[in-house]
Amino acid sequence: VLAMASSQIPMGGFSFDLCKRNAWLEANNSNGAIIKKAKKTGTTIAGIVFKDGVVLGADTRATEGPIVADKNCNKIHYLAPNIFCGGAGTSADCENVTEMISSQLTLHRLNTGRECRVATAVTMISQYLFRYQGYISTALIVGGVDCTGPSLFSVHPHGSVDQLPFQTMGSGSLCAMAVFEAGFQDNLEQDNAVSLVRAAITSGIENDLGSGSNVDITVVKLGSVERFRNIDKTAPKYKSKNPLSYAKGTTSFFEEVTSKIEITEGEAMEQ
Repeated sequence: VLAMASSQIPMGGFSFDLCKRNAWLEANNSNGAIIKKAKKTGTTIAGIVFKDGVVLGADTRATEGPIVADKNCNKIHYLAPNIFCGGAGTSADCENVTEMISSQLTLHRLNTGRECRVATAVTMISQYLFRYQGYISTALIVGGVDCTGPSLFSVHPHGSVDQLPFQTMGSGSLCAMAVFEAGFQDNLEQDNAVSLVRAAITSGIENDLGSGSNVDITVVKLGSVERFRNIDKTAPKYKSKNPLSYAKGTTSFFEEVTSKIEITEGEAMEQ
């Protein structure tokens, strides 16, 4: 009995049985079945620490595969009065995770009677995402100002955390990071920091197909928050001054067939 009970006790660690099964199915795919691939998402989010606080920026394009689903969505989410975050990944996951963490931070604030720290929000998010091993497609840049000063974190879908003075995430992150690495300085003034984040997001919009439309900026300082919606708008579509017009008969054809169709009213479907 003891041997049977011990054999049913779950063992610790990770199980890679499904990974081996999927690899075998892919290698022995003789019937032409379509193997699902990872879905590519598109976003450019960025954040930077300046002298008095944190600046967060994001584009406003939401994609559904190759389709632009929303040209002016909001990717900068509220977590607490002093903490905001930019979200990349699946929009439903970003919305639900940030709303859940926001409610937990509200309860934490009411129970303690104190302002939440940025590290508290980051710990809640990272522990929740790590529990699902990356299956919740949410990548966040969390920034805010608390009793320790301004701080900026990036949280990856698997739960890993980085703390740096400037962060970028999303499919346009490399374009934005190039701007940050070229222009970042310690103790930037607010105007210079906002201009740098705007340039970084614009770089992602112009060089990444998954990012586009407008630029949103949020400035978090001690005791105040400024939100700038559509601070930079996309350039209007180009319209030719002399639109093309073709005269009738321009396109040649070899044969023309005209058929006469007679339509008889009645209850033909009942016959």
